[in-house]
Amino acid sequence: MELQRSEDQGLPERKGQKRKLEEEIQEDREISLPTGDARRALLAEVTAQVTVLESAFTWRESDRSAAKRATHVLAELSKNEEVVNVIVEGGAVPALVKHLQAPPCEDGDRSPKPFEHEVEKGSAFALGLLAVKPEHQQLIVDSGALSHLVNLLRRHKDSSISRAVISVIRRAADALTNLAHENSSIKTRVRMEGGIPPLVELLEFTDTKVQRAAAGALRTLAFKNDENKNQIVECNALPTLILMLRSEDAAIHYEAVGVIGNLVHSSPNIKKEVLAAGALQPVIGLLNSCCSESQREAALLLGQFAATDSDCKVHIVQRGAVRPLIEMLHSPDVQLKEMSTFALGRLAQDTHNQAGIAHSGGLVPLLKLLDSKNGSLQHNAAFALYGLADNEATKDCVAKTLKRLEEKIHGRVLNHLLYLMRVAEKPVQRRVALALAYLCSPDDQRTIFIDNNGLELLLGLLGSTSTKQQLDGAVALYKLSNKAMTLSPMDAAPPSPTPQVYLGEQYVNNATLSDVTFLVEGRRFYAHRICLLASSDAFRAMFDGGYREKDARDIEIPNIKWEVFELMMRFIYTGSVDVTLDIAQDLLRAADQYLLEGLKRLCEYTIAQDISLENVSSMYELSEAFHAISLRHTCILFILEHFDKLSARPGHLHLIQRTVPEIRNYFAKALTKPNPHKLRL
Repeated sequence: MELQRSEDQGLPERKGQKRKLEEEIQEDREISLPTGDARRALLAEVTAQVTVLESAFTWRESDRSAAKRATHVLAELSKNEEVVNVIVEGGAVPALVKHLQAPPCEDGDRSPKPFEHEVEKGSAFALGLLAVKPEHQQLIVDSGALSHLVNLLRRHKDSSISRAVISVIRRAADALTNLAHENSSIKTRVRMEGGIPPLVELLEFTDTKVQRAAAGALRTLAFKNDENKNQIVECNALPTLILMLRSEDAAIHYEAVGVIGNLVHSSPNIKKEVLAAGALQPVIGLLNSCCSESQREAALLLGQFAATDSDCKVHIVQRGAVRPLIEMLHSPDVQLKEMSTFALGRLAQDTHNQAGIAHSGGLVPLLKLLDSKNGSLQHNAAFALYGLADNEATKDCVAKTLKRLEEKIHGRVLNHLLYLMRVAEKPVQRRVALALAYLCSPDDQRTIFIDNNGLELLLGLLGSTSTKQQLDGAVALYKLSNKAMTLSPMDAAPPSPTPQVYLGEQYVNNATLSDVTFLVEGRRFYAHRICLLASSDAFRAMFDGGYREKDARDIEIPNIKWEVFELMMRFIYTGSVDVTLDIAQDLLRAADQYLLEGLKRLCEYTIAQDISLENVSSMYELSEAFHAISLRHTCILFILEHFDKLSARPGHLHLIQRTVPEIRNYFAKALTKPNPHKLRL
């Protein structure tokens, strides 16, 4: 089943400061797009403030006071996202960027400055709000904001730490967060401008708001940017971040766990460093936090940790993560339940943990979540149950639940799933097809997999370049085959054009009434034309057609061993024979040559008992060479059943490519029979 996620695939991006800023100003925001006179008045106001900023870049007290007031007005206006475009149109960005730096002063002038740091703080705050709109991020960066913002992060090194210094540093960090939000090129530019080292240093700043702002910036810079991640780790951020996880301030540990989560996302080496630095226990401790956001982040991070190796899964459980994760399943917070099921799903893939999850009460809430209307929550719960089903202690309960689900897949439910399988995006179509392969009724298989293209979706997975998708497709097809048919060791051969006549054992190689003699390896074999004519079209053509053997008394049979020929004739005379493995392939060749379908089936069944990982490819070639349909189908089922082991062997891709057309034919035949439960190939 395609239940397990590939490493960290589809994980939600953790909130950055940008979204928090939006939340902070939401209540004050008046969503009204200015038009007509209102827009002209707003543009005039913006232009006036820009003019002030452009003319007030000095240390004179009146200029500093005017500049401070102008940045404050522009920041207040920028809180309304609907008027941001007008503010940018009025030329606010270059003017604000200019005031991210202090005005020039004479060398050696260390006298107190009016409104020192205040104007820069206002400019950084206003630019951060303008950057909420992605279309303005690049304009702000191109206007030279990054280098000035990075310099503001270091203000405390050139001045005594004051309230103003703390504020300007915080606003600079927030602005960097918003500029880099979901913008990979700006994330890289921040690193190139030297922004990461001062942000890491600020994690140890005395003011907690600065710590939070620095962590918020780092979490955004780390997301999906490997170079940034590596530099953050190289700057020795991990020890401080792990200490922050233990903070009693919820806002601090929320930001810290977010940074660590983005660092380890799709980065196995950093994940190992984080674990080696001692992050596991404090992250588990956050599962009991009073802050639901920290709980969500911690559960998600534990799910990522659990993908590292089997030992890590066991350590997470041993250190007490299971019970709080299960308690989260009862939370009204859907996201909290989603992250909890994600973590439990990863942990449940280890056999040592499965019984513990069930014993701690995990089964019932996971089963209930299968009825959730949230697709991700259903997916994660099903994945957890999929792992638990491998354990003897929980298998029976999960099997009964799957049976209940199977009984529900009909009527409107089935019609909705078929609709998704037709019109949804390809990944969704494939997930539906995979689920239905497990859960559909045999009576609905033709409708689902032939009429609605479900078979092609599964075959598409089998032909994927992803080993995981190939395995999902193979397992689902094998499950489907078990529902669609019952294999028999001896299936009925196609009817002979003439009624079957068996003379009996006593006439095998008996000269009595013999009217034809075969010469095999220099030995005589006595036979009877009437028996041979009734046995196959090959002998009928030999004796009734225009061949020279028609009137011959002695017929030489080349290229066949005596014991093989004798067994073949014994089958013709009696209708049955014991086929041993050492002779089965030679006998199959003879049966195919003389069109003895019943004997072929016996040979195919014997050969099929010897199929293994080592010889399945050659067995498939054998089935093609001698038109051995039953053996070919048995090879197909073996390939699907043992796909996980075959995929580790050289040449498996070529084998799959060769067999896909026959797999398609096989299932097309199996699923179009009127009663699939009684199908015989």
